[in-house]
Amino acid sequence: MLDGIQRRIVSIWFPRLATDRVLRSRMIDGPLVLTLKQNNSNRVYCLNDDAQKAGLHRGMPYADARAFCPNLQSHPADPVNDQAFLHILRRWATRYCPWVGLDGSDGLVLDVTGSTHLFGSEEVMLADMQMRLDRAGVSARLSIADTRGAAWALTHYANGNNIALESLPVAALRLPDDIIVSLARLGVRRIADLIAIPRATLTRRFGREVLMRVDQALGHQVENITPLSNPPHYGVRISFPDPIGLERDVIAATGRLLDKLCPKLENQEAGARTLVLTVYRVDQDHQQVELRLASPLRDPRRILSLFQRGIGAVKAGYGIDKIRLEAVQVEPLPARQTNHVQNSDKGELDDLISRIGTRIGIENIHRFLPADSHIPERSFNIALAAYSLPSEPWVCLYPRPIVLFPPEQIVANGARPPQKFQWRGMQLTTGKATGPERIAPEWWLDDENWRSGVRDYWRVETREGWRLWLFYTPQKPAWFVQGQFA
Repeated sequence: MLDGIQRRIVSIWFPRLATDRVLRSRMIDGPLVLTLKQNNSNRVYCLNDDAQKAGLHRGMPYADARAFCPNLQSHPADPVNDQAFLHILRRWATRYCPWVGLDGSDGLVLDVTGSTHLFGSEEVMLADMQMRLDRAGVSARLSIADTRGAAWALTHYANGNNIALESLPVAALRLPDDIIVSLARLGVRRIADLIAIPRATLTRRFGREVLMRVDQALGHQVENITPLSNPPHYGVRISFPDPIGLERDVIAATGRLLDKLCPKLENQEAGARTLVLTVYRVDQDHQQVELRLASPLRDPRRILSLFQRGIGAVKAGYGIDKIRLEAVQVEPLPARQTNHVQNSDKGELDDLISRIGTRIGIENIHRFLPADSHIPERSFNIALAAYSLPSEPWVCLYPRPIVLFPPEQIVANGARPPQKFQWRGMQLTTGKATGPERIAPEWWLDDENWRSGVRDYWRVETREGWRLWLFYTPQKPAWFVQGQFA
């Protein structure tokens, strides 16, 4: 009892959640199973009704399933997307009551206390749930009872709500498999047999879990339902009484949407990383403008200025009657203490990266970061500019060329730079040579390019104006050009 109102719990079980999700996206006739690798072998993870009628069951090896059913179709299971689909169903179930939680990996539990009268009666509400799920192509079994444990038992082990709980097997109490097997060896197969055993005897033999499940199912011990909160939705839209078609009108409408969206981001201390502006036309067509930002942002003025180029490419056609703006990717952006002295260099750089990214793709903009290695090829890392931070000033004991390329061999003799040599079809004359700088290979790395041993690097300025980086290999005498200075 809860304030004089009898508590009512609905349990929904989706026995074919994974296959139903697959069949909703593609039509497949005949037996179908989803396989998952378990214990170094592919096993049946979920199956449809045709496969079950063919004698297949969950957990059986996939090879045996193929032997039983030669025309069997299979797809790899995707438990992550299955859970995402279950969360979608949980959100749908909130139309019946606000108190909805997950029940394992394939079920929902609803506390409909005080809300069944909104649908006329409990039977009408359950029928409405079943009808909507059947229409959506989702197999489900539903039951309602006074407790969560009883509702779960009726859903999984009974064919209706009018069956006595005591007549169900002890497995309906959600007990571990080893306890169920031990009880079966003692001849305890139904809940009624379990209730008849003295409580002290059960506690000594099986611990407190058995009595806890019995009390939860009978209502002697409260079992709470933990509802999941809906994740924040960062989407806004606007409709127009009359279609618009001018670029400045679309920009103005986008600004109004940003004024609504950015406060939502601020309340969650988040910043948008990717935004999608969808423009709906009166001819039922639509266009999308995607904006990928170099850093999390929730300043409507800065975002609007970055949107203008994409909005300019929108074709209004016969007019635009609705616009929708959504932040499809967000990242944490905590509030920071500000003062009258602000450094806007980083914000200007991020905006520049975002502007260039709208033209060539933000993933094509890179920056160089220093790496802890004296090997020229390993002394830097290349990272995406939008997903990395600039490093502190590089510490370089010796000058390094601005352009580095794979070593190119030249013809020369001796351990000192040649007075004349040919490189890339040009005859060059050495004017000044500085060096050598000896660099040894990193013995802990197996780099084929450095198997020739140490290198003696020289900075060579030619009379023709080229400033090159040459090195000499003493172990296998040879000269190479590897870089070019500014």
